[in-house]
Amino acid sequence: MAALSTTYGVGELSAINGIAGSFAEFLPVFHLVGMPASNVQKARRLVHHTLGNGEFDIFYDMAAPVVCARAIVTPENCIAETERLIAAALQERRPVYLGFPSDYANMPVVDTVVPAADHRASPATDPALLNAAVTAIVDALGSSRTACIVPGILVSRAGLADKALAVVNASNLPFTTMFMDKCVLDESHPNYIGMYDGKLMNERVCAFVEGCDCVMGIGAMLTDFNSGSFTARIDRSKSINIMPRAVRVGNASYDNVRMEDVLTELARRIPRKEVPAPAVQGLEAPVGNLDGPVTAGYLYPRWQQMLKPNDIVIAETGTTSMGLGFAHMPKGATFQNQTLWGAIGWATPAAFGAAIAAPHRRTILITGEGSHQLTAQEVSQFHRFGLKPIIFVLNNDGYLVEKLLCKNPESYYNDLAQWNYSKLPEAMGCDGWFTARVTTCAELDQAIATAESCGTGAYIEVIAGRYEASPLSMKLHQSVDTLYSA
Repeated sequence: MAALSTTYGVGELSAINGIAGSFAEFLPVFHLVGMPASNVQKARRLVHHTLGNGEFDIFYDMAAPVVCARAIVTPENCIAETERLIAAALQERRPVYLGFPSDYANMPVVDTVVPAADHRASPATDPALLNAAVTAIVDALGSSRTACIVPGILVSRAGLADKALAVVNASNLPFTTMFMDKCVLDESHPNYIGMYDGKLMNERVCAFVEGCDCVMGIGAMLTDFNSGSFTARIDRSKSINIMPRAVRVGNASYDNVRMEDVLTELARRIPRKEVPAPAVQGLEAPVGNLDGPVTAGYLYPRWQQMLKPNDIVIAETGTTSMGLGFAHMPKGATFQNQTLWGAIGWATPAAFGAAIAAPHRRTILITGEGSHQLTAQEVSQFHRFGLKPIIFVLNNDGYLVEKLLCKNPESYYNDLAQWNYSKLPEAMGCDGWFTARVTTCAELDQAIATAESCGTGAYIEVIAGRYEASPLSMKLHQSVDTLYSA
């Protein structure tokens, strides 16, 4: 979970994009907003950080669609409302909003009755429905010759990776993940077969998954990017999906059953099967002329080569995550991307958050220069807290993913102001960092070698061609009409 405190109006509106992203991606965040004093609000006085109209509930109402619960906290309600919002955030795995008029913050609490603690737990599972749901799953799998598991992002958000893995181990079924769900289960597991992205990528995986008699999702969502631009074709009557508080088996639904309880019971009862499945394949070996320019065929496989166990990889939305998303991750390594919300500029501050949360692990940030321009100032935070990330900024002279997704790629709004990216760390006070600007494959190799051995933060600007894109990016470019008309 996370918490942030912002000022009224300007501060909370600056943060609302991140709050909305957290809502979309099932992340519990406690947003504390400092508001003008209660007497100022009652008098409708014209104060700064307002619209100058005496209205003080405007921003509170703006927050409503992107939080699962909200409250203006007073001395009378602070205990009950705080407990209610904690419960909502834990149950829904989504943000909540707490507004604090400045004078109330210094007043004593009036009501001292604390509600019972057990109200924070998710609603209890109905035992009869749990048995019926698990029986239906076991029957569907038992009558299937071939089957596979598709664990989704909700497994990770609910902290149930171990229980999902227990189901994989008990059943011996192969599992695949979609783009948003990469690394929710360890990709070094022998049952992992690679990424499923509809018919856009990994034809062998696609043929296997869509040919299975039964496909069991665990918290999986068929979003546009997850489904390969809506090219995924999974027969609903042959599929199962276990969601946080409901289960669907074919066309039958079972409500009021918690994912945690379903997985626990399923690991005990699921039939063990031997299902021939394709072996996992990562990216091919780097292909390119060492003295020539950096190409997609060299860059993404080279990044895959440098990955080590337990690395944290943060990949920006766009061509960078699309290129590296099909790399095979080593044991314990995680791959973070923002597939659903897809806010430009997300990766740089996200990498800082990941690095400060796990400073003992190696954090690798891979971002495009367009995204980086929105939040580049966060680089200074790494140095401020003594963190030593490896940062790659892929400079392909513009918003490449936008060029690939629009009918006139050379439109001027896809261009960018030209920065000297490799000089940014010095300007931001990152003293002693290794920095480089690479234009050839050989220079990239040397920069990676130095970054891995220098003992400091590393920042590498990678120059690539204006349309040097990964295979998935090009497939999406070719399916633009499908992506936006489906």
